[in-house]
Amino acid sequence: MIGRLNHVAIAVRDIAKASETYRATLGAEVSDAVPQHAHGVTTVFITLPNTKIELLEPLGADSPIEKFLQKNPDGGIHHICYEVDDIIAARDALKGKGARILGDGEPKIGAHGKPVLFLHPKDFNGTLVELEQA
Repeated sequence: MIGRLNHVAIAVRDIAKASETYRATLGAEVSDAVPQHAHGVTTVFITLPNTKIELLEPLGADSPIEKFLQKNPDGGIHHICYEVDDIIAARDALKGKGARILGDGEPKIGAHGKPVLFLHPKDFNGTLVELEQA
C-alpha cells in the first residue's frame, strides 16, 4: 500500500528566512512561496534528489500550523507524506485495520493538486501522516 516518501513537512514561523537558509546555506533548489488558503498555510518546496522538504508557514490565526507553532515555538517536523496508488483504497484498508482518518475522511486537494488525507498521529507512533495519491 505505502509508496515512496513524497515529502517531510517542517513548520516555520518565517518562511522567507527558512527558505533562504535552505537556498544559501545548503545550496538547495527552493520554490516560490504559495498560499494554500484551503489549508491555512503558505508552502515552499525544497527539491532534493530523492524527495522534497515542504516548509509550512501559518496563513492566519486559525491555521493548524499556528497551533503547532504555539506548542513548538522554534518550529519542527509537522508531518511526513507517503504516496499511495489509490487513496480511496488506502483509506478503506487503513480504516479496516483501525487507523483513524482526520477530518471527514474524504480526500482534499493538497499543495501538489492531488488528493490527500491525514492519519491520526496516535495511530502512527506520534507522527502525523499524510497520504497523497501518486
